[in-house]
Parts: sequence; structure tokens; C-alpha cells
Amino acid sequence: MRVLLAGGGTAGHVEPALNLAEVMRRRQPGVELAFLGTAKGLEARLVPARGYRLELTEAAPLPRRLDRKSWSDAWRIRRGVRQARALIVREGVDVVVGFGGYVALPAYLGARGRCAIVVHEANARPGLANRVGARLTSYVAQAYDGSLRGAKTIGIPLKPEVVNLDRAGSRAGARASFGLDSDRPCLLVFGGSQGARRINGAVVDAANRLIGEGWQILHVFGPRNADQVAPLLAAGQPFYTAIDYLDRMPDAYAAADLAICRAGAMTCAELAAVGLPAFYVPLPIGNGEQRLNAAGVVGAGGGRLVADDQLTADLVVRELTELLANQDRLTQMSAAAGAFGIRDGADRLADMVEAAASGNRGQRRERRES
Repeated sequence: MRVLLAGGGTAGHVEPALNLAEVMRRRQPGVELAFLGTAKGLEARLVPARGYRLELTEAAPLPRRLDRKSWSDAWRIRRGVRQARALIVREGVDVVVGFGGYVALPAYLGARGRCAIVVHEANARPGLANRVGARLTSYVAQAYDGSLRGAKTIGIPLKPEVVNLDRAGSRAGARASFGLDSDRPCLLVFGGSQGARRINGAVVDAANRLIGEGWQILHVFGPRNADQVAPLLAAGQPFYTAIDYLDRMPDAYAAADLAICRAGAMTCAELAAVGLPAFYVPLPIGNGEQRLNAAGVVGAGGGRLVADDQLTADLVVRELTELLANQDRLTQMSAAAGAFGIRDGADRLADMVEAAASGNRGQRRERRES
């Protein structure tokens, strides 16, 4: 089976594609996997580092209005479609799997009529590329109910380290690895790979009061935000641990009792899968998809939504003090998050890809025989 995965630009598009590839390689050692991407996206670094072949293509957003830039983007899309089509024909691709974003659009259009198409939408509100792709195939998957009409809800392909995480069993070792206290409840604070200055500011301002109430804090503040945590670090607070960037988030999940974070699709999926409750602070820009991403797990009781402009140190102290005094509620939130989470999204998507590829090979045989 030959599979072309199209997911580039951001980690939210690249990581699910890589996680699916790992599962497919485990299930079918002979599968041939290649990625379609650009030289400027994260895929240019992440895909080769994981041992996969990356094929480059043109990518551009769908034009939304007629101006000079829209004509340029339309030309780039057309060129990207030709490149994707040529690759699909040359490699004998059985199925294209798209995860949205600029790279997925030329892949979908290039695959039309030549191989099977599978679409996966990670966000609660789909982008234009996946809305186009979903019109071209019956193999459509989504992380959240209601994202794409007729789609099957399967969750998001997650890393094995997340899928197999035993938070309770790993807690002692995880806390020791960060130099955390073994007994104090732990608040994990993070805002994506670059951090989130709004979240950082509120937590730093609240830190001494939180610690006085009995919390300890593991703060992943982002490599560009050292100025925000410098005063707290200079004070030498023993129950405050700050890290600029962390590439072993499952250990942080195991160490924590609660998180304060943004609400990207992958963040929401991972926290729910491991049963870590969170205060989700959606990014206030974009089309509102982060609020929708967190709405499901919050509605199930596994977290709380806090608007970016309402996140203050006083709110953080008040809410976390109440939680600390009511451990049963924190336990219930953890159980609700875990019950809502989906751990086998990668296997479910692999099932869909295999079915699509099998159907495509059957159609090819019929064409040859007719």
C-alpha cells in the first residue's frame, strides 16, 4: 500500500499525520509512506527527523477576494495541484490522507479521480481545505461531532507516549524528574511551543499566593518569555519550576493535577486522553475554533473555559484555592476528562485509510478488466 500524507504548516497539521504514520508502519511494515509539504513549514524539520520522505509542493490559501495577491495564490494552487498529481501518478499512490491546511488542498485536487482520498479534521471548526476535500470523498473523519457533515468522529491520532500514559503510575517518577515535591498538588502551565504571555502573566502574578495555599507550579513559559518569569526565579521560590521549552509533555501530564493552557485541538485531545483536567484559555484571535475545541470536554465536566481577557491572577487564586479545598471535585474532573477522551484515534484513522486504499485497488482492477 502506498500512502501520501498531506499535513503541513503547523504542528496541529503535522503531528497527527506523523502519529498516523507510526501506527500504519507498525500495523503494516511494508507500507510505503511519504509526506507532502513545503520547505517553510514545520514539516520540513519534523518529517525527515522521524525518518519519512518529504516531497515538496507549492501551497497557498484559497483566494477569498479578487486582488493581485489572490491571482498569485490561485496560480500557486494550480501549480501545486499539478505537482501533487504528477507525484500521485508517478508513485502509484493508493490513498491521499489530508489533515487540512494549505498543503492539503493541492493534494485533494491532485488526487481526485486518481486515487482514494481520506480527510481528517482536528478542529471543531474546519478550514476551507478540508471543506473542499470532504466533498470529494466518503472517507471523512473528525475529532469533534459536527465539524464536517457526514464525518465519522474518531478523535485525533496521538503519540504513543500519550496513548499509553498511566498518569497515576508515572507520577512519582515524573515529579522526581522535574525536581517537584512528591506530595503537593501540581499546577501545569503552558501555552504551546512559544508559550502564551497572557497566561504567563496571570500565573506569575498569582504564583506566591497559590504556593501559599499549598500548590506547586510547573511552568513551561516559552523561549521568548524569559522576562516574565525572571523576577520569580530570582526570588528562589522552592515550589515554582520554570522551563522555557519542554519536548516531553507526557511527563508533565503525569506530574500534574491540573493545567492552565490554550485550547488547540491537539492540546484538548491529549489532556482528555490522559484524564488531566484543565482551565482552557482559548486564543482570542482566529475564527473561534479554540473555544469550540474545548467545549466538549468542558461540557463533560473535564475542565473550565476562561476567556483570555478574563484571566487574572485573582481568578486563578480563587478558583484553584476552591479546588484544593475540594479534592473530590478535582478527582471528578479528572475522571470526566478521561471518559471524554479518545485514545485510539490513530488506529481508527488507519482503519479508514486501509479501507479506502482497498476500495481504490478494487476500482483499479475493475477498470483494467473492463
